[in-house]
Amino acid sequence: MQGYLDVHQHLWPAAFVAELRRRAQPPYLRGWTLHTEGEAPYPVSAADHDPQRRRDLDPHAERVLVSISSPLGIEYLPPEQAEPLLQAWHEGVRALGAPFAGWAAVSHVEPDLDRLKTLLTDGEGGLVGLQVPATALATPAELERLAPVLRRCEELDRPVLVHPGPVTPTASVPPWWPAVVDYPAQLQAAWWSWHQAGRALLPELRICFVAGAGLAPVHHERYAARATPGRLVVDRDAFVETSSYGRHGVDALIRALGIDVIVLGSDRPYAEPLHDPHLGDAAQRAIRIDNPTRLLRGERP
Repeated sequence: MQGYLDVHQHLWPAAFVAELRRRAQPPYLRGWTLHTEGEAPYPVSAADHDPQRRRDLDPHAERVLVSISSPLGIEYLPPEQAEPLLQAWHEGVRALGAPFAGWAAVSHVEPDLDRLKTLLTDGEGGLVGLQVPATALATPAELERLAPVLRRCEELDRPVLVHPGPVTPTASVPPWWPAVVDYPAQLQAAWWSWHQAGRALLPELRICFVAGAGLAPVHHERYAARATPGRLVVDRDAFVETSSYGRHGVDALIRALGIDVIVLGSDRPYAEPLHDPHLGDAAQRAIRIDNPTRLLRGERP
């Protein structure tokens, strides 16, 4: 099988790391320990952010899309604080070289739509679309407020990636709690906000929810029992990716949505790519090649 596409990894360019180390307030790095507003200090592995080592880990990847870490809360910082980090991110991603490309990010305090257009169309390459935190789509009303930003991507025919955002600080929970409890809950809320209001507002936007949208589609039976009308309509331009899930999770998503909207995402270095979901060669090709290609390029007449 030809090289695959992974739509969701994390790889911090050196310039981005330097900006995090310059900060005195969350988010910041001290050495390789990450400090954020809502989570316990996290020991980052320097080797995990070595581009050549990542290439060696993914020798068959034709394209790897790296994502800014939205749980850091950069998109919600005051613009004067966010800008150096965002600039370092965008410039650093462009400098990584093959097979890497990445997702752009914008301030959600003062989104600069002209700057977003430049990032996605200036011809330098490296940025395939926009990442937004799931917290910005927490309700249909929040999604409507974000619609001008999403509409710019729709106008440019560029996809959007929905990634977990910052969490509210919670005492006395284990370190894994945000990733297992908070992140899926955020993604579920964003998925149902999209299902309720997104497509009517943005009829041609391609959008992808990481981590299987927190398995929100698997809850379609509960939705059918509680909502009016309560039928989940499969949206061929609303994708979910596979990070942190294996055979059982991916099988459940396929049963709910079909195969055409499932794409490979790994969340590396925090999880491993799903290389063999035991679904057959055709499903492998769909998830690893055909569907991610359609997410990025679309099927416009």
